[in-house]
Amino acid sequence: MSVADQNTRDEARGGLDADRLLTLACVGLPLIGLILFFAYPMAIVFLRSITVGESYGLGNYAEVLGSSGFWRATRHSLIMGGATTALSVLLGFVIAHGLYRCAFPGKWIIRSVIVLPLLAPSLVQALGLIFLLGRNGVVSRALGVEIEIYGFWGLLIANTLYALPQAVMIIGAALVLLDARTYEAAEVMGASPWRQFRDLTIPAARFGILNAAFVCFTVTITDFGNAAVIGGDYSVLATEIYSQVVGQRNFNMGAVVGIMLLLPTVISYTIERQAMKRQRAGQATGQVAYRPSFAPLRDLSMASLSLLICAGIVGVIGIVVYASFVKLWPYNMALSTKHYDITLAGGYSSLWMTIVISLAAAAGGTLAVFLLALGLRRLPPAVAQPIQILAAMPAAVPGMVLGLAYILTFNSTATPLYLLYGSAALIAIVNFYHYHTQGFLTVMTGFRQLPQALEEAAGSLGAGLARSARDVVAPFIAPMLVSVFFFLFMRSMVTLSAVVFLTTPDLSVAAVTIMRLDDAGLTSQAAAFSTCVMAVVCVAVLFMKVTLALMGRRTRAKGEA
Repeated sequence: MSVADQNTRDEARGGLDADRLLTLACVGLPLIGLILFFAYPMAIVFLRSITVGESYGLGNYAEVLGSSGFWRATRHSLIMGGATTALSVLLGFVIAHGLYRCAFPGKWIIRSVIVLPLLAPSLVQALGLIFLLGRNGVVSRALGVEIEIYGFWGLLIANTLYALPQAVMIIGAALVLLDARTYEAAEVMGASPWRQFRDLTIPAARFGILNAAFVCFTVTITDFGNAAVIGGDYSVLATEIYSQVVGQRNFNMGAVVGIMLLLPTVISYTIERQAMKRQRAGQATGQVAYRPSFAPLRDLSMASLSLLICAGIVGVIGIVVYASFVKLWPYNMALSTKHYDITLAGGYSSLWMTIVISLAAAAGGTLAVFLLALGLRRLPPAVAQPIQILAAMPAAVPGMVLGLAYILTFNSTATPLYLLYGSAALIAIVNFYHYHTQGFLTVMTGFRQLPQALEEAAGSLGAGLARSARDVVAPFIAPMLVSVFFFLFMRSMVTLSAVVFLTTPDLSVAAVTIMRLDDAGLTSQAAAFSTCVMAVVCVAVLFMKVTLALMGRRTRAKGEA
């Protein structure tokens, strides 16, 4: 008997027993959070976008749509999104193909390097390019030429580096699932390696490639950090929202631009979800893992290209770390730690506050998605499905739009939630709901892997929902919970777009401090602060790997016993 069937049978008996009350609490509390801190703010954004004076209308939309600046930013965003997507998917496919379809040593180096952009605020890529290719950059001075890095080309490179890890992971997940038996049959039939690549690899990985394309497009079109630092006069929708809200204090117009930015993101996310479903539907069971044999021309070419791309990533991020120790860039290259003596923009207080906020977002968020997933398993599908849809919706909302929604919602004395405005708690909340979908889907994946017999056995022994969750469910999906905790922590440490509107002179976060230092012309101090943030995130990654390794060792020890 399934968990839902058991719950239905309990309902037929009538009465609110302890398990049913706990189920309602598990679903109700996270659902209230989703409504108050996601659905309600998004509704406020829409209402503000149609607010004209004391009435409602489409006047704001008419004004924005009649603005040449808006259409210029829209055109720039779409061009940048398309160019970045094409380049990221191409380079991502090269690296993923090298990792999963080729045989060469040193793949661990590529795997380690490719995730580096995820461990830093997005604007770090822009800072690195300025130190490399800017007017006083290493490459510019070495070649004796002045490279115009601000604008389209600089933003394209920065966005590509930022989106590349997503493309590699998604395409790699598709390539690793290809069945080796198909290739063995092709070899028996005399198909050449190129024919196998064209007729087997590309068609089988097409949904993964499509999925990666829409993820990269979404990441690019919604990013604010790189555009703010290296975009120059190349305006995009994210910077247009920032200009309307911060520069002109025009919240209604900012809401309109936010809604317009939301449209391509929602469309992209919807298509990406459909591509993911088709990819999963096309996966066969009982697949045989592909073990590539060494082919000199193919493997050496792929290894060289992959290492070249990784060298670019290391160069861009490494130069930021190096520049933070240079006494006076680029005139006095002696090493010094003076840039780490940061007193402007609040000093290191924002770093410690960001760590606290990130820990709170990670702990509270992990508990919330666990309770929600636990309760949904005991609800009828007709009730659970709408809640699951709502829980997955935050991924379609750009961080910039969510941050704008929060400032419009919580900076109003018309709601008791006003008490949260300007607090660290609100920043922790927005960080969690910004990445709510990823955490929720990860935990749901863990629940799907939970053998139904375990819960049924616990129930037959008289264990209620609380004890079953504590002694059976939580231990089984503990690795997933650990991964979600550290994911939320690391993303909260480096996010910028979702929190840029919520900081105050007395309360800031690390990514915003980096942006303010760069705006003030203190680029080396911005590099130093970025290095500190990356160091914290790297320590978090190390803790995660150690924790998961210890948990895996304990599980194996129990299995052997």
